[in-house]
Amino acid sequence: MGLLIVSEYVLMASLAVFSIAAVRIATRKSIGMGLVGISGLSIAIATLLILINRVYGIGFCRDIAYALVLLGPVGTIAFARVLRG
Repeated sequence: MGLLIVSEYVLMASLAVFSIAAVRIATRKSIGMGLVGISGLSIAIATLLILINRVYGIGFCRDIAYALVLLGPVGTIAFARVLRG
């Protein structure tokens, strides 16, 4: 097993831990912390999907990750504008 494969698996594990932390942040009582948590979670999931695409060769993971990266900030901005009034 090469060093690159080992580092990709370590990155997957660290992204899983970061995802759990982002969900914990998102479940706080304030709306701002919820937005920060969901934004962090979408970035972690997109990165994890790109990594799954590279390791296992699943093609549609890259497309889903690109959609998450593009639509995540748009949804956050729209939600913040709705709350602002």
